[in-house]
Amino acid sequence: MKEKRSCCPVACSLDLIGDKWTLLIVRDLLLGRSHFKEFVSSPEKIATNILTDRLTKLVKHGLAEKFPSPSVSGKDAYRLTKKGKTLRPVIEAIANWGLKNLEGTEMRLAEK
Repeated sequence: MKEKRSCCPVACSLDLIGDKWTLLIVRDLLLGRSHFKEFVSSPEKIATNILTDRLTKLVKHGLAEKFPSPSVSGKDAYRLTKKGKTLRPVIEAIANWGLKNLEGTEMRLAEK
């Protein structure tokens, strides 16, 4: 097991969810997206290898779970766990901060 660089909860949290892509995937899961193809089609255009890595990381750390898709035969889907759903206020806080402080940001209809 990899040793923590710090006992600080901010540092430890950022080690898990602080990269460029993880919270965007969590956002998409919160919006009801569940299939690989749906994540790839998000406006940020995540590369498939990065998406695979981040989904694996979310599952490994108990923030998401992988399950057989009920709507697409032979495909897997993802959903947030109870622990993963606790990130909702984090996503909302970041979105609200961006709306108030970053010119040109807006909530898309699906995100409202």
